Amino acid sequence: MVSIKDVARLAGVSDKTVSRVVNKEPNVHADTLQRVEAAIVSLGYVPNMAARLIRSNRSRTFGIITDFISTTPYSGDIVRGIQDWANANGRTVFLANTNGSLERERETWRTFQSHRIDGVLYVTMYHRVIDPESGDVHIPTVLVNCRPGPNRSYVSIEPDDFQGSRDLTKYLLEQGHRRIGYIRLNPRLLGAQLRYEAFREAIRDAGLSEQNLNVRLGMDGQIGEENNYVFAAATEILTQPERPTAIMCGNDEMALQAYIAALSLGLSIPTDVSIVGFDDFRTVSHALKPELTTAALPYYDLGYCSAERLERLLEGEDLDPKHATLPCRLVERGSVGAI
Repeated sequence: MVSIKDVARLAGVSDKTVSRVVNKEPNVHADTLQRVEAAIVSLGYVPNMAARLIRSNRSRTFGIITDFISTTPYSGDIVRGIQDWANANGRTVFLANTNGSLERERETWRTFQSHRIDGVLYVTMYHRVIDPESGDVHIPTVLVNCRPGPNRSYVSIEPDDFQGSRDLTKYLLEQGHRRIGYIRLNPRLLGAQLRYEAFREAIRDAGLSEQNLNVRLGMDGQIGEENNYVFAAATEILTQPERPTAIMCGNDEMALQAYIAALSLGLSIPTDVSIVGFDDFRTVSHALKPELTTAALPYYDLGYCSAERLERLLEGEDLDPKHATLPCRLVERGSVGAI
């Protein structure tokens, strides 16, 4: 079996230098790094992770616990962001998908503990308040796309749904829209609540009255098994005597149904009515014609920044604030026209 000494001998460096290269430690001269990496490839050297764990008492491994994220469109970019950070910083990532099972989640925590995982990134499919089912397992943890309950002190990072919705509303107002319809996402979702509150606040700040608004519930019920009223709600809004000049939708998939409702009534977008969504679900936002104006959820950045925050937590940094948000970027496309 090829040893670290064999690599050092071929590269003409010390065992310690090879170890620094393998562990991706900083301040290794570029020429030295190139020689060591070439020797590793030439000899087919594979680091002994078990021996490294015994020496350092650290596995250099992050664990990811998810619910349904690996099967959710584009939210898998969170995992990709974590993996990209880990690859750049000498970390290995283990991914466990619980499919929403609390028992499987508890088993995953115990498995991570037995494998001496350094830290955990707890990632949820949709933005919500969460209390991880970790039992008596205590591993440094960062919550991603979610926030802890009021009596829990986890570090967390989530999208700023409030800011994204506020920016969308202000954008419509800047285009001259004063009669605006709003189709609400399922109120059980934290993101839905934040988006609607931001819409109402921006409308109030603009001095518009309730008479200028036309709000309908688009979805409700158990998450994943919702009742869907979007098409009917959009049709009702668009057949009012004083039809709104713009409709905000809780997400892009709802905006798709609003498009269909408008077109079925012979209305043109954005000439007769402007429509905006949320999420930047690109299968929808790019497929619609004209393409959909929306706010983009920062999935990849959530993953990348959460891994960075976990590393800082493991290094003993006092993360202030513990709760961080990332902006949802306004994406201007062709579905909004000026009045």
